[in-house]
Amino acid sequence: MAKSQQSFNKKEREKKKRKKRQEKLERREQRKLEKDAAPKKTFADQISYLDEDGNLTDTPPDPTKKKKVIKLEDIIISTPPTVDVVVEKVRKGIVKFFNDDKGYGFIVDSKTKDNIFVHINNCPGPLKEHDKVSFELEEGHKGIVAVDVKFISDEEYKPTAKKPAAPKPVEEKPADENAATEKPSEDNPAE
Repeated sequence: MAKSQQSFNKKEREKKKRKKRQEKLERREQRKLEKDAAPKKTFADQISYLDEDGNLTDTPPDPTKKKKVIKLEDIIISTPPTVDVVVEKVRKGIVKFFNDDKGYGFIVDSKTKDNIFVHINNCPGPLKEHDKVSFELEEGHKGIVAVDVKFISDEEYKPTAKKPAAPKPVEEKPADENAATEKPSEDNPAE
């Protein structure tokens, strides 16, 4: 006698598939019955109206009711107004990386410490790591790029880093104030 080709797992999977199909058919029949039992909607029932606040409603707007007049000056936009910021045109930085073969690299801005892309076409020649350069920023295809790159000397390159504040001189108290702060002696507590 030959052994059955179907294993227990196969039988279980088939059972689950049949059960799912049966449940799907039952749900379809239930939806069909509910649709037939529900009253038919007319075109007027399907229309929605907008009220004065922009919300959907079933009732049509009242033509006798006056509309609110909104002045343009009363509208407040959530974005703050733009303030003209004076930005230095020429910036200074140090070359972080430059690939001569591919012709691109990155410059670290001395003020913002951002990495800025630079291409060989915007340079006087190939750059090397740790070269001090001046450059201008421009919007490129994929973001901000450095253009008009020029080599600068160590004297010209002075990054604008915050200088530590000088310590304040300590004021000495006059001799009279020191006497007033002394504790009274144990012999004479009135002092």
